Amino acid sequence: MTKIAVLVSGSGSNLQALIDANLSGKIVGVISNKPEAYALKRAQNADIPTAVIEHKQYPNREAFDDVMHQQLLEWDADLVILAGFMRILSAQFVKAWEGKMINIHPSLLPNYKGMHTHQRVLNTGDTLHGCTVHYVTAELDAGQALAQGVLKVNGHDNAHTLANRVHVLEHVIYPQVAEWICNGTIQHTEHGVLYRGQAMKEPVQFCKL
Repeated sequence: MTKIAVLVSGSGSNLQALIDANLSGKIVGVISNKPEAYALKRAQNADIPTAVIEHKQYPNREAFDDVMHQQLLEWDADLVILAGFMRILSAQFVKAWEGKMINIHPSLLPNYKGMHTHQRVLNTGDTLHGCTVHYVTAELDAGQALAQGVLKVNGHDNAHTLANRVHVLEHVIYPQVAEWICNGTIQHTEHGVLYRGQAMKEPVQFCKL
C-alpha cells in the first residue's frame, strides 16, 4: 500500500478531496508550516497524524526542509502531495523526493507558470484554462505534466469565478492522479514516466466546458 504524506498551508480543500476519494493508498500524515491552517483540522477529523513545522522557526530554507524530510522518513512516505503548500522547496529537498512528489498548478502548463494565473489568462484573452498535476522538479512548475483539467473561459468570467471553477476541476483530477500512482497506472521510472505501461508523452486531459 502506497503511504502518502500531504503538505499544506491553508484551508485544505484539495486535502479533503484526497481524503474523500478513499484512495487505495493511505494518507499517513499531513505537514503544515502554519499552525492555524484549517487543513490540520480536516486531517484530525479523519484521524490522520499531523505535524506543524513552522518555517519561521528555522534559520534558512534548507534547515526547515531538512526537518520536513526527517518527518517524511519517519512516516515512511512513498508519495508526497503538495496541496496548497505555500513554500518554495530547496533543491536538496526536491532531489531527495524527485519522482515521488506531485503538485497541482492552476493553469494549463507549460502556460502561466508562477502566480496570478487566472488574471493572466483573462488579460491574454485565452479561451481555455484549467489546472495541471505534475511531478515536482527543481525548476518551478516544470516537472512532467500527468493530467490536466480543462475548461472554457466564459465572457462573464473574472479572476474569482475562474479560480472557483478551476478548484472544482482540481478536486477531480488530483485524487485521480494520486490513485493512478497508488495502483501503478502511472509509474516514475529511470527511463521516464509510464502511463498504463507506455511512455507518457502528453498529460491525460479531463474537460469541463
